[in-house]
Parts: sequence; C-alpha cells; structure tokens
Amino acid sequence: MADDAGAAPQRASRGRGTPAHRTTADVTPTSSDALSLPTDTPGTRILIAAAVETMSEKGYNGTSVRDIADRAGMSPAVLYHYFGSKHDLLVAIMHRTIDHLIERCAAVLDDGPPGPARRLRRLVREHVLVHTELRREAVLGVGEMHSIEERERALLIAKRDRHERLFHRVVDDGVASGAFGTPYPAEAVRGILTMATGVSVWFREDGPLAAAEVADRFGRLALALVEADASG
Repeated sequence: MADDAGAAPQRASRGRGTPAHRTTADVTPTSSDALSLPTDTPGTRILIAAAVETMSEKGYNGTSVRDIADRAGMSPAVLYHYFGSKHDLLVAIMHRTIDHLIERCAAVLDDGPPGPARRLRRLVREHVLVHTELRREAVLGVGEMHSIEERERALLIAKRDRHERLFHRVVDDGVASGAFGTPYPAEAVRGILTMATGVSVWFREDGPLAAAEVADRFGRLALALVEADASG
C-alpha cells in the first residue's frame, strides 16, 4: 500500500461565490451594517465593503475589478457572479447610501418634537451623524457622481432632491410661522446641506470631537443660519 505521509493535504472545496479568505467578520461596520439588505449574501456584503475601501483609496477610475476582488479575497470571476460590473458596484453603494440617509432623516422628523427649531436641529444632527458613520461612502457619492451612467445618475439625483426637500419643508415652515427670520430660506438650506455634508471629508474618529458633539454644534450653526428666534 502506498505511503501517504508526504502527500499534500487535501484542500476543502469551495462553492461558487465563496470568498477565499475574507469573511463577514472582516467587513467594516459601516458597509455591512448600515448598507446591507436582508436579501444580501455574505459575498455581497464583502464585495461592497471591499469596493468602498478600494475606491476610497484609489478612486473609481483607478480601481480595477481585480483590485476589488483581491481585497475581498475572491477571484474576478466570482465578483461577476454578484455584480455585473465595477459600475454596478458603485451604483449599489450610492443607492444604498442615499437610501439609508433618507430613512434616518425622515425617521427623526416623524418621531421628533414639534416646532421648526427643534425639528431642524434634529434633522441636521442626523444628517451629520450619518456622514460621520459613512464617511467614505458619502465622499464616493459626491465625488464619483460623474462616473455614473446617465439613467442611474438621474435616479440618484432624484433621491438627493427628495432628501433636500425634507430640509426645505422644515425651513419653509419655520419662516412661515415666524420662528426663522432668514429672508433667504432656499439659500439657507443649500448652505446647511453643504456645511453638514462636508463633515464626511474632515471628520476623524480619533479627532478632538466625538461625532455627537460635531452633530450638536452643526445643529446650532444651522439655527444661526436660518436666524432662529432665540426666544423659541
């Protein structure tokens, strides 16, 4: 009988689409928790996280399918089992990010206290918190919009406009009730959103302020921008 002592160990076979070495435990919380859907497989979550990491480092145009697959511990062929292209991955990241933002911000308005000042402060606070939690995804969403094909870009812009309308509604209500004194409500909203979205560029978890502190401060700044009635 042949001696098997020196034989190479048998490798366990992997099913199609099974990552080579990364697992769901390797996926960053921002990509696996906030952006995951109930129907996602582990492979989908791993690829989205790998794409966010790689595109954030190299940019969309500088990232290849192989770069993403290598980061995910998969072959490029397995990546195509989950997503049709690198573009499809970026589109998924962008849609999931804006959907998450809308859901979080709409929820604080539905559950929040009455009064335009309190509503605006809570809305701005939630917007900032999302942008500290999903910093890389938010930067990709703004910086790589030009990389998205026209049809998907139109859908993403429509969602962005829907999110912006949440702010317009609160500020317009405040102006109508006399709670806000700004004569420029539309410009105030644009200023608030530009300021609050920009947090994703400079915020760092190890910085001098915690995310909640930044969110609270930006809520106060937003009230100053709309000239909120201090007595209210």
